[in-house]
Amino acid sequence: MSSIVFQGNTEEQIREGCAKGDRKYQQMLYNMFSAKMFAVCLRYANEYNSAQDLLQEGFVKVFKNIEKFRGEGSFEGWVRRIFVNTAIEHYRKQVNLYALHDSEARGYEFYEENALETLKQQDILKIIQKLSDGYRTVFNLYVIEGFSHKEIGDMMGISEGTSKSQLARARYLLQKMITESVDFTHQSQNG
Repeated sequence: MSSIVFQGNTEEQIREGCAKGDRKYQQMLYNMFSAKMFAVCLRYANEYNSAQDLLQEGFVKVFKNIEKFRGEGSFEGWVRRIFVNTAIEHYRKQVNLYALHDSEARGYEFYEENALETLKQQDILKIIQKLSDGYRTVFNLYVIEGFSHKEIGDMMGISEGTSKSQLARARYLLQKMITESVDFTHQSQNG
């Protein structure tokens, strides 16, 4: 079924061992995916400790539901989807999204300069983490995960228009924070 081998075990053997509750196989699965899934968690969390909580919660769900994987598509994709859904569920409980009127969303200026080129990936992640939970979640779902505004609205229990306005506001705030960060970096290097 799968050609992925980890520590001498195929992915299928590891899944079967996890389904039986074998701690050895659960540890192997954790080792296989923890770094990638932690990166997913960091994008949705507002800080490191929250990301760790999401990681733990996500793996509990993976282990609990592993028998539901039907072999359609990649196993890693299935695991990733559980982590994204875990993050959405977690933040849906605490997020209050406020819709902006379309005219208000259109009023945000977008900077033309490409400030991203001067920032490192870690710096960009820190800036994204500064967004409020709602803005960050919609931004990640739309820009990173590739969901449509309709899908985001359905997942988060908000309207498609609210998703669009949240994305517009998130982009505006990110551009503003990135530009300020780049300006600060240039000032400190030249000062």
